[in-house]
Parts: sequence; structure tokens; C-alpha cells
Amino acid sequence: MTQKRKYQLLLLLTDLLAAAVVWVLFLSFRWMVNDGRVFGVTTILIPAFNFYRALLLYPVGCVLVHYLSGYYLRTRKLSYAHEAVTTLHSAVVIALGAFFIIVIDDVVDSYRSYIVSLCVLFALQFTVSLLPRMLTVAIQQRRHRRGTDGSNTLLIGQPADTEALKSRLPDRHIAGALLPEDIGNFGSIQQQWQIDDVIVATEHIDQWQLYQIIRTVYPYHTDISFTASVYDMLTGAAYIGNLKGTPLVIVTRPAMTDSALCIKRAFDVVTSAAGLIVFSPLLLLVSIAVKAGSAGPVIYSQERIGLFGRPFRIYKFRTMRADAESGLPQLSHADDPRITSIGRWLRKYRLDELPQLWNVLRGDMSVVGPRPERAYYIRQIEEQAPYYCLLYKIRPGLTSWGPIRVGYTDTLEKMIMRLNYDIVYMENMSLGLDVKIMLYTLKVLAEGRGQ
Repeated sequence: MTQKRKYQLLLLLTDLLAAAVVWVLFLSFRWMVNDGRVFGVTTILIPAFNFYRALLLYPVGCVLVHYLSGYYLRTRKLSYAHEAVTTLHSAVVIALGAFFIIVIDDVVDSYRSYIVSLCVLFALQFTVSLLPRMLTVAIQQRRHRRGTDGSNTLLIGQPADTEALKSRLPDRHIAGALLPEDIGNFGSIQQQWQIDDVIVATEHIDQWQLYQIIRTVYPYHTDISFTASVYDMLTGAAYIGNLKGTPLVIVTRPAMTDSALCIKRAFDVVTSAAGLIVFSPLLLLVSIAVKAGSAGPVIYSQERIGLFGRPFRIYKFRTMRADAESGLPQLSHADDPRITSIGRWLRKYRLDELPQLWNVLRGDMSVVGPRPERAYYIRQIEEQAPYYCLLYKIRPGLTSWGPIRVGYTDTLEKMIMRLNYDIVYMENMSLGLDVKIMLYTLKVLAEGRGQ
């Protein structure tokens, strides 16, 4: 388990414990105010969900709200203000949710008791959750000042540029510097120094070198930033992490907020799990049809490149002959003789992609995102469009704007056209845009416009 995963688990357990304490304190308050005793034998004011069930459900509900707020996505907590605002928002949602689901079923003498209970529950949830979080920030800040928090930054650029940049980053623990032409050694350096983020001094680095750095660093799940130009600052792409620092552009930061990213992932999990269950009869029928239609396996597996530039296995119903690609990879086209009769029908309605719901559930893919490509074609695309590596910041998907506009890509030119649409989607991605793309995809499927 990585250090980040361990810390995420610690945050989650802390929130579970805090929520359990909140619920016990809240019930103690209700008993004291409405019944005149704390531990007396009474049932009238215990919520409709009995004490023990609520004691389990309330912490789980709290953790779910915290997750959807994006709290567990980034484990480095160095801002008291950010922690307070995040905790405040979650406390409002939790208090209102618990009130309308549990507390409102209590038997009380007046509606004033409901209002008081809601206010007390909110105050308890906010205070008890915030205290350990503030302690965490204090500890992390102290370790960060001493350079013992394990957060190491690597600078990449020419010696004069990295030395000047180092002086403008007072809040960073600089582990060292690397020349752009030595980026091939990043793997061993990352393992030795445990690099958390990379900052590129772009003054004397051309575009091709910059994309080569991004391609090399992405698979290590390391944040990548570069010094901002005047254009970046004017268009709002740059950020300032510290008032004493220098404006930077974070390449690895998606356009969505942390909360939206977590909601998107939660939607992916629920949708894919439900889809696999609901469509299980259809999956069985298609499996039988594929097996009966031609010799070979039912499921076709292929390596694609996904999030952070890491390879994964994508799963589809086989729509071609088993020996369709015995040599170099070949793109398919509308009249491809390798496609089987049942495969042509599956492609028309894109039913061949149903097994990818498993990829979505596993976290390899998302419902909406750029279509993942093979490394063989990525290398060809990058010769003309080296910015392909920018897609590595988000999960690939079942559908996106690029596939909708371009359709099946049977030429390199179409691949690049699809890439450009996907870049635009990535820079403007939002939950609302995802909904629009899904609705349009359903229209495409209903019309049978697949190939």
C-alpha cells in the first residue's frame, strides 16, 4: 500500500470515529433535553432507526458525503481555511440529511425541538470533525517547514533556470534538478528520492521536450507543473500556491473540481454495476451468438493506454475472426471482411462494448472520457500531435465528444481529429457536459450508427 493510500485510510477512519462520537453526543443531548436524563430507559425519543443501526449508518453516510466533497482525493492538507470551508459544507449536508431521514420521525412536544436538534447536530458535526482535521494540518505544516513530510519536488530545466526557480519556491522542499535531455533517468530518480511533484522551468525548453517530459513522468502519478507565461496568467491557467511563490500551470490538474471528480467516479461505479446486473441476460445472449457465429473466444481483450499513461486490458465482445490481426495492428473500416456477421450487427448498435462496463467498475475507464488507444497508434499520433499525452490526466471512457463527432477512426487523420475534440472536452469537462454527451450517445445507439 502506497503512502498516499495509507493516509487516505487514516483520514477515513478518523472521520468514521468522529461521526460515531457525534451521533452518541447528539442522542445524549436529545435524551437530556427532552427526557431529563442521559442513560435512562426510554424509547420515545430514540430515532425510528434504532440506536445501534443509526450508529452504523450515520458514520457511513458521513464518509460518503466527505468522499463526494472530494476531501479524500488530495491527502496533503496545508490550509486551515480550506479545511474549515470543506468541513462546513459537509456538515451542512450531513446535518440536513440526517435530520430529514432520521430525526424528523422523533416524537416531540413542539417544532422548536426540531430546529434546536438540527442546530445542535450541525454544531456537533462541524466541531468534532474539524478538530482532528486542524490537528492534521498543524502537524503537516510543521513537518513541511522542517522538510520531513516526504513531499519532494524535482526541478527540470537548464541549470541557470532551475537555480532561479528554486529561489522563487520558498514553500517547496527541492530534492534536486534534472536536465531535460536526462529525463529518461526519471524512473530511478523518482524511486530514490520519492518525488511527489515536478516543476519544469520552460525558459529554454521547446514544445517537443516539454511533451516528452510529460509522457515520461505521467505514469508515476506525479504532479507536473511548469512556469507560467504571460498568456497563461491572462487566461487564468496559472495558479499561485503561496503568495511568496511563483505562478505555475499544473498539467496534471483536471478541469473538474475534486468534488465533481468524485461524483463522476461514484456515478461510474453505480452505473457500471447496475448495467452489468440489468444487462446480464443480454450479455448471456450475445455471448451465445458470438460463440455460435464463428470459432474463437467470446471476449476479445486488448492492451490500451489509460489514466497516467498506464496500460490496461480492455474487454469487448469479439466481432472479427479469431485470426483477424495476426501481424501488425490494423484499423477496421465499414466494409472490413474480417468482421463476422454477428459482429457487424453488434458494432452497429455498439453492443460489442458492453463488457467494458467491467473496465468502468474496476476504475480503468469512465462512462464519459476519451476513447483509449493502443500504444502502437499513439506513437504514430504523437509524431504529428505530441500533445496526445495531455489526455493521460483523465480516465478514458466508453463515449466522449471525439467519438461522437468523428465516429470510428479508420485513418490516422481521423485519430488526430478525434484527439482534438477530446482535448477540448478535457479542458471544459463538467458533470453537465457529461450528461449531454451521454444523452447524445443514446441517440446514436438508437439510430444504429455504429460501424
